Amino acid sequence: MKDYNDKRSVFLILIIALIVLFGASFFIGRYTIDIHKLLDLFVLKIQNKPFNQYEELNTIIFSIRLPRIFASLLIGSSLAVSGTVFQSIFRNPMVSPDVLGAANGAGFGAAIGILLSVGFWGVQISSFIFGILAVLITYSLSIALAKKGDPVLMLVLAGIVIGSIFSSLISLTKYVADPNETLPTITFWLMGSLTSVKAKEVLLLTIPVSAGLIPLFIFRNKLNIMAFGDEEAQSLGINVKKTRLLFIVCATIITATSVSLCGMVGWVGLIIPHITRALVGTNHKTLIPASILIGAIYLMVVDDLARTLFSVEIPLGIITSLIGAPFFIYLLFQKKE
Repeated sequence: MKDYNDKRSVFLILIIALIVLFGASFFIGRYTIDIHKLLDLFVLKIQNKPFNQYEELNTIIFSIRLPRIFASLLIGSSLAVSGTVFQSIFRNPMVSPDVLGAANGAGFGAAIGILLSVGFWGVQISSFIFGILAVLITYSLSIALAKKGDPVLMLVLAGIVIGSIFSSLISLTKYVADPNETLPTITFWLMGSLTSVKAKEVLLLTIPVSAGLIPLFIFRNKLNIMAFGDEEAQSLGINVKKTRLLFIVCATIITATSVSLCGMVGWVGLIIPHITRALVGTNHKTLIPASILIGAIYLMVVDDLARTLFSVEIPLGIITSLIGAPFFIYLLFQKKE
């Protein structure tokens, strides 16, 4: 009973922190916002009255900050849940959402789109398709190698190989790109950023993210059984292959969608599951919802830092790496102990 109350307290704190941070993020940035003017703007919009005197404020809030706040919330949640799922089904706390090559595949797709100048939507679609394609190749290769050893190990090894191939293809794309125009665009995109995200893109993002998150949330209890190993799961009536494939597909969809929108933001799916397990334990009934909340909070904080630390905006991937790498070292020391 005490443990149940403790977890309820953790969730309450996380929800309050998310709401407070969501509101505070409106006021964080290089453009100072007066709260009184903001409230006046909200009132005028609710009353459907003209707000010509607040046109600039309206653009900043509803065209710039609100879309990127929602984007950071969705992407942080997606990467955190993907990391939690992959660490569970592979029974390895050191794997991340790009373990099967989804991130590198999506990165290559975006690089090709930028190189061919297919436009913003073309880049996103290309990124999403290649992210899914990379995982399909990985899964097909792992099936072919399954007779050679442990299927989970073969899947991880296949992911490493395919991820490395797509990483090399990204380097090749950068090598042949125009060094004055295309190369800087590819490089900046790969670092991860929410600078150019728009409201329509965020709305479209919610469709595949929801399609991936809802099954993971509904069937999250099966992850508890999968954690015991394939033989134990089968003895308890779980179809291991189909269940693992379901989780891989859902996690891949939300990972590829996130990368296609904001670029490659590393470490989120690696460190957030560890923090979540430390707070609520290893039961996926609470672990998955807590990962959603903590992932959203974390990436909103990172995005706020990205646009306020210096006079120019810092790519998200740089900040998440600076935070994630020391945390990874800390984890290694904890494992040694």
